[in-house]
Amino acid sequence: MNWSSHSLYWLQQTGADVPPADDWLSAAEAARLARFHIPKRRADWRLGRWTAKQALSAYLNQPAANFEIRAAPDGAPEAFLHGRPAGVNISISHSAGVAICAIAATGVALGCDIEQIEPRSPAFLEDYFTTEEQYAVAATPAAAQALLVTLLWSAKESVLKALREGLRLDPRTVHISATGESEGTFSARCSDSRIFEGCWDRTGDLIRAFASDPLLARRALL
Repeated sequence: MNWSSHSLYWLQQTGADVPPADDWLSAAEAARLARFHIPKRRADWRLGRWTAKQALSAYLNQPAANFEIRAAPDGAPEAFLHGRPAGVNISISHSAGVAICAIAATGVALGCDIEQIEPRSPAFLEDYFTTEEQYAVAATPAAAQALLVTLLWSAKESVLKALREGLRLDPRTVHISATGESEGTFSARCSDSRIFEGCWDRTGDLIRAFASDPLLARRALL
C-alpha cells in the first residue's frame, strides 16, 4: 500500500500481543535485552520493540523480522531494514502494558507518548509545568485535574521526543495549550520560539499524544 508522506501513522499493541519467545529480536537487540534485569523494564522494552516492528511491517510492507530498532547517539529510536536505515522516522512510547509507535517520513520531527491518567503531586507540577500550565490546572475542577495534568504531560513528552531531547531538556521550556475533552489538539511553544502542533485522544484511562513538525494528519495502521 502507498502511504501518504503528509500523514503520521501509528499502531498500538499490548503485552498480550508480544510472543513469549525472543526469536523476533536481532542479535544486537537480544544482547541489549539481556542487560535489563528488572522484569518490568524488560517487558516494557520488548513491548516497545515489538510494536515498532509491527508498525514498520505494516507501513513498509516488509516482514517484521527484517527490521531492527537501534538507539541513536541521542537515545531516539531509529529503524533499520536489512541493516540499512529504513528511511522513516519513528517514535515509541509505553505505559501500563500498552505501547504505541508513530511513523512519519524522514525530515519530519516526530514524537508520541502514551500515559495512564493518575493524580500527580503539587511537587510534580512545580518541577515540570510552566506557571501558566499550573494556573490552568488550578482553575480546573478537581475531578478533571488528573486528566488535564496527564494530557499536558503526555503532550509535553511527545514534543520533547520530537526535539530529540527527552528529559535532558527542562520540561518547563515547553508550554502546552490543549483543547478538547476526550480528544482534541494541542499547541506547544518552546523557549527557543519553535512551535509544535499535535493531537491527542483518550481511551479508557490512557492518553495518547502525537506531535510533529510540520503538522500531519494522523492515521491508524491496521
